[in-house]
Amino acid sequence: MALITTGNALIRDLEKFGALGVYVPLEGGFEGRYRRRLRAAGYVTLDLSAKGLGDIAAYLTTVHGVRPPHLGKKSTSTGAAVGYVYYVPPIVSSQLEHLPPKSKGLVLWIIEGQILCDQEVEFLAALPSLEPRVKVVIERGGDRAFRWTPLQKTLLAS
Repeated sequence: MALITTGNALIRDLEKFGALGVYVPLEGGFEGRYRRRLRAAGYVTLDLSAKGLGDIAAYLTTVHGVRPPHLGKKSTSTGAAVGYVYYVPPIVSSQLEHLPPKSKGLVLWIIEGQILCDQEVEFLAALPSLEPRVKVVIERGGDRAFRWTPLQKTLLAS
C-alpha cells in the first residue's frame, strides 16, 4: 500500500457495486483513512457495529420496538405491562432526511461484519438497489493489507 492513499479506487468501486466487503489489517488505522476519503468525496458515513444489531432489516428500514435491558431489577410499573418498549425510527431513512443538500449519499460502515449470517449480508448487499443514496461497507475480516471486494463475492467465500 502506498504511504498516502487517495481512496479513489475504493470510492469508484463503491459507486459501481453499491456494497463492498473490506478486509482490514488487525492493528487498525487504515479504515479511518478511507472513511475520511469518503467524507471528503461528499458522502456522510455512519459507523455501526454488527454485534447487537438484531434484525438488521428492521433496524435499518422500519420502525421497530426496543426493550431496555432487564439488569435484574423488578419493574415498578402498575398494570399488566411487564416492561417498557421504546419505538425507534428507521436508521437509514432518518439519516437520509438529514443529509446535507450537496451530499452524494450515506455510507453505512459496519465493523465486526464477520459475525453476520449470509441472509443478513444478502440484505445489506441488496440495500443500495432499494435505496440508491445508500452505500454499504462491511468489514468481513482481517488481512495483511487493506483490500476490498464486492459484497456479493464475500458470500461465496464464506
